[in-house]
Amino acid sequence: LLHQLPAKGRRRIQRPVTSRFRKILRSWFKASELVFFPSHCRLCGNLLEKPRERIACGECLSKVTPRFSSYCTSCGRFFEGAGNPHVCSVCIERRPPFSRHRSCASYQTELKDLILLFKFRGYSVLAGELAGFAEKALGKDESLWSGVDLIVPVPLHRRRKRRRGYDQALLLAERLGRGHGVPVLGGCLIKIRDNPPQTSLESREREINVRGAYAVKAPGGARDKTILLVDDVYTTGSTLRECSRVLLEAGAKEIRALTIAQA
Repeated sequence: LLHQLPAKGRRRIQRPVTSRFRKILRSWFKASELVFFPSHCRLCGNLLEKPRERIACGECLSKVTPRFSSYCTSCGRFFEGAGNPHVCSVCIERRPPFSRHRSCASYQTELKDLILLFKFRGYSVLAGELAGFAEKALGKDESLWSGVDLIVPVPLHRRRKRRRGYDQALLLAERLGRGHGVPVLGGCLIKIRDNPPQTSLESREREINVRGAYAVKAPGGARDKTILLVDDVYTTGSTLRECSRVLLEAGAKEIRALTIAQA
């Protein structure tokens, strides 16, 4: 019968009810965190004690640093040692269909472990950490970002996405897009063939494995656009080359690419 009380009386009753509800809600959220997120760092095993620490502790995350060594200005392959960025001998002989590709760091140590947790252990929340790392490494690279019209993630096949529960490249693309104010066209590029994973194949086999595996669902969205392809790991570049090829055939003006790590 709250509506029959004077306004002042209703406020007296509603305040403690609201306060109790908020306390219950906070307790529920805290309990949910304990259920859904581990209390120990999945990388080093230390207790997650600091605010906003999830899955990995701050100390482990601080070890994930960009690689600023020399690289091929076309395919993005890292060079050992010092020197200015330049086109590698492979790209001189055969330029890839994308104009440039950059990786944030090498696929090893803590970064490799984070990506494996993100892709195969269900920790989709790590998309924020990995996209933040990409922003720190390549967010100010004008050769990569200047003039980009759309971000397109390298897609999963629908069966694999259903098993995993999410598309990791799409999550990364969405966070990068928000940071740069660039729209993400998630349904533009689709995977039409559920081919075997690339990890078990040699370089030549990878090229054959991805041939015809991707298609552009909405060609009008890609036409005359400069597109940034986003994926998690770059190994031989066969996936990026195939995705770039079909996007260019659909009328895209230019394809660039960004990956979190390079194996």
